[in-house]
Amino acid sequence: MAMDTFSLFISTLFIFFHITAVASIGVNYGTMGNNLPPPSQVAQFLKTQTTINRVKIFDMNPDIIRAFANTNISLSVTIPNGLIPQLADLATARSWVGANIRPFYPQTKIEYILVGSEVLHWGDAAMVNNLVPAMRSLHHAVNKAGFTAIKVTTQHSLGILNSSRPPSSASFQFGWQQYFLTPMLEYHRQSKSPFMVNPYPYFAWNPSDNNFALFRPNPGLFDRATGKNYTNAYDLLLDAVFVSMKKLGFGDVQIAVGETGWPSAGDPGQWQCTVANARWHNLNVARKAESGVGTPLMPGRKFDTFLFSLFNENLKPGAMDERSFGLFRPDFSAVYDIGIMRQAQAGGGATPTPVTPTSGKQWCVPKKGATDASLQSNINWACTSGGVDCSAVKAGGPCFNPNTTRSHAAYIMNAYYQAKGHQDFNCDFSGTGVVTTSDPSYGACKYTA
Repeated sequence: MAMDTFSLFISTLFIFFHITAVASIGVNYGTMGNNLPPPSQVAQFLKTQTTINRVKIFDMNPDIIRAFANTNISLSVTIPNGLIPQLADLATARSWVGANIRPFYPQTKIEYILVGSEVLHWGDAAMVNNLVPAMRSLHHAVNKAGFTAIKVTTQHSLGILNSSRPPSSASFQFGWQQYFLTPMLEYHRQSKSPFMVNPYPYFAWNPSDNNFALFRPNPGLFDRATGKNYTNAYDLLLDAVFVSMKKLGFGDVQIAVGETGWPSAGDPGQWQCTVANARWHNLNVARKAESGVGTPLMPGRKFDTFLFSLFNENLKPGAMDERSFGLFRPDFSAVYDIGIMRQAQAGGGATPTPVTPTSGKQWCVPKKGATDASLQSNINWACTSGGVDCSAVKAGGPCFNPNTTRSHAAYIMNAYYQAKGHQDFNCDFSGTGVVTTSDPSYGACKYTA
């Protein structure tokens, strides 16, 4: 037991201190926004500016599928839940592949066809009963078409689990085991496709579990049955899925992560929704995906992983956090940096450790060379999602003059840095901010410190 814990500790140190950037990661590209850029721009941005090499969409939008042609980015597409009963018929499945896959493949590198999304959780009886037959029909159809590299799967919320703590006690919901999940896992074994799940530590978050959910130092949760100690919720959830599969005899089936993420902003009272927390959670998930360190019960295993999500989507219903999962704003400026930009940015994926306190004061100001466009993006974000009081730079305010983008950005970036804590990553602003010990205050415009 001591050796296992020590090995896990050494592996964790390797991830955090020897991987300086994230080489590649998948991302979910949702489109519930009225301010999002066109698909062609999105595809070119991802290809030329980021290391993202996998994209998953939630529909069969032909404009998006066409936009990713010849980008060498793998695209996963999703069939609407309502079509599942029809696609259980083999002839219909072959016709669907001919109409929806053949016109785009292989120019667009389609990797996965997802038969619905979280069907066992949200679907009606007809969808649930026909899910596995539809997966089999579509698998047969893509093979008949000669598209043998395309895998057919579906993604599940972790509502399929009866329990997860500790992982050794985990099992699938009893009513789904025999009739749905056993034949589904048999299909995955035969087709060599992954069982795709959506492990979100965020949705199980509570204040007492904050460090455990966010990969921050904590004593961990010890599983007596396996002798494994869990220091983060993400590993725990994945191992709970693995144990549940193994109890049905399918521990050999691969697992993929369809969605996971953390919001960078929320409604009042959702203090866990910050840029720092979102960055730290997603940085750790991405590093784990790339390193192949695996989990306590699946050491050395890599999981195809899709972060949620590409953009903040302003038309998503619900609370503010639902609209704040994006890695990027609609203008392509980064909400935070996890090391996926091809051109290195400040922070570049390095561990966001707190700055060592000094006796002097510190302020956050724009870097020399930061463009007005990027600084205006900082202003727009900080004055809305960032929670900064920007009244001082409005007409009549003490910091309105000089009326320049750079001057206004300096005040606002510093206000955010001071409010969120003196850490380097709170003055990152996608590589446009820098910490200084020179007070930028002037006249009646006083910068807090």
